[in-house]
Amino acid sequence: MGCPGQPIFSARAHVFQIDPATKRNWIPASKHAVTVSFFYDANRNVYRIISVGGTKAIINCTVTPSMTFTKTSQKFGQWADSRANTVYGLGFATEQQLHQFSEKFKEVKDAARLAREKSQDKELANTALSIAAPQDLSDELQSPPVMCVNGPEDKLFRSQSADITLSSEKERIKKMLSEGSICEMNLEAELFTLQDSNSKLVAALHEANANVEQWKKQLAAYQEETERLREQVAELEAHGGHGPSDLLKDELTQSLEELEALLKAKDEVVKQLVVKLSFYNFPCLASPFYSPSLQEMEMRNSDLERRIQNTEQNLSNSLEERDRMDNEIQRAIEILDIKIFDLNDLRQSLVKLIDK
Repeated sequence: MGCPGQPIFSARAHVFQIDPATKRNWIPASKHAVTVSFFYDANRNVYRIISVGGTKAIINCTVTPSMTFTKTSQKFGQWADSRANTVYGLGFATEQQLHQFSEKFKEVKDAARLAREKSQDKELANTALSIAAPQDLSDELQSPPVMCVNGPEDKLFRSQSADITLSSEKERIKKMLSEGSICEMNLEAELFTLQDSNSKLVAALHEANANVEQWKKQLAAYQEETERLREQVAELEAHGGHGPSDLLKDELTQSLEELEALLKAKDEVVKQLVVKLSFYNFPCLASPFYSPSLQEMEMRNSDLERRIQNTEQNLSNSLEERDRMDNEIQRAIEILDIKIFDLNDLRQSLVKLIDK
């Protein structure tokens, strides 16, 4: 089964289908305007109209020479698909878009008629060759020589029999081609949907990879900041007798507040990315026609989710470490306050002694 390839023409429109029960009312097939495109299938030598909404094909119609696109208003047109047993309606934003789609429909219909005529001529020629060769061989092996009694009348009878055989064979081939076309329509629509879903998933994975690399760098910076604060706390504890200055205390407090704000912001970004990745977990990826490249993308997606979970765990550990450091700093500040209070008492005692 071949890929439809690049679209010949595309337009944005609201898609409707006729109500199968009443055959009068229109049923919206899409909540918003979607892309409706003409494609040429080179493998089957046919033209198609395809439109995908979300993860499903809204329109998958093979254009035939008998189809007619009718403008029913300034911005609305419709056509009937006998194979799908439905009528499609398109609502455009402007009258010019409707006119462009109508003209392209006529061009594609004429091209489909020419393609069908060439295909039928080729099939008839191949069928005539395949039928004539066995008949000639059968006549040589099985038919005994007979006397020609009626002359030209006998030749005319043989010619009419051959024409009847060719006609029946032609009808049989047409029927087989029609049945094969119907069986493949749903498969091609599903492949088109998978390709669209794959593009969205690849874009999401690229974005996630870029974010993870950025978070790794920021996490390393946070760890360095944590180590620096830890060293400062240890230094304060070692030199607690001399007391910290107000400037150093303000610097430590400000650093802790900035670190806490950054960690909270990254945690929110991680949660948003997890939600986005779960949104791109398309149900159509479970299709039996799922290609190896899509399976590889799914494995990369799973690996990325694991990496994000590890990042969340690292961020959680950093928060816990920050809380522990905050407690240590608070304890160090309390100790320093006690030391300062003791020094004040000592100073007052010395002043009293001097006064005496």
